[in-house]
Amino acid sequence: MIQLLQTPWEERFKICLGLVELLFYLAHSPLGSIVLLDFQPRQFVMVDGNVKVTDMDDASTEELSCEKDNDCTLDFPTKSFPLQCSSAGKCEGINEKRNLFNAYRYFFTYLLPHSAPPALQPFLSDILNATGNLRYGINETLRAFEKVLHLYKSGLYLQKRPLLLKDYISLQGFRTEEAEAYKCWPSYSHLGCLLSVHSPEEAAAICSSQPQCQSFIITQQRTWTGRPLASFQSSPTVLIPDTTAVVYIKRSASLGRRL
Repeated sequence: MIQLLQTPWEERFKICLGLVELLFYLAHSPLGSIVLLDFQPRQFVMVDGNVKVTDMDDASTEELSCEKDNDCTLDFPTKSFPLQCSSAGKCEGINEKRNLFNAYRYFFTYLLPHSAPPALQPFLSDILNATGNLRYGINETLRAFEKVLHLYKSGLYLQKRPLLLKDYISLQGFRTEEAEAYKCWPSYSHLGCLLSVHSPEEAAAICSSQPQCQSFIITQQRTWTGRPLASFQSSPTVLIPDTTAVVYIKRSASLGRRL
């Protein structure tokens, strides 16, 4: 978990989204609603960036039998949830809700909120509140995650922000060589500041918010959402021709000796 907290938010969101998709499948499986009775982080592994459950020994399709609603209390160490007894004599949705609350307390609370884009934080807070109180079921939770993903991929979360790209000179056909790197967190590279952006405009906003940043390049690398990675630099030492590249440099930076 400590290692996961050091990864970029986009990668942590992918883990949580993958977990929600897994729980959606378990809730609607051909065998019926499946509960993971020993739901612990150690029961999961990452395979090519996707969450997989490794131990199904403690999985069950049995839902708690009941005669009245008082028989259907879902207990956790810090919370209890009263559920309804269905006409079939089963505690309604208890397997789905047990899985969902465990996902909330072991994964969502740690991985979702930290270093998330500020405009998305209200949506993430709603997911945390709704799953932490079991106000959402798995269907509503999946829809909420898909909404956040859409806002993030489309860049709609960036509306109503000041436009800062005008404060940068765009040099088409150049890239920097041996740029002086500075580190930021959480970065896709431990050697510098490499962040996921929707557009050069968002990259300009990031660069303007960091005193060390004097320039940035939109690289050819893409994340799992299709967003490009931008490399932020404190001072480009040499500009060299590259027909596939664009360098954005702060107008306030001294460029005479570099050009």
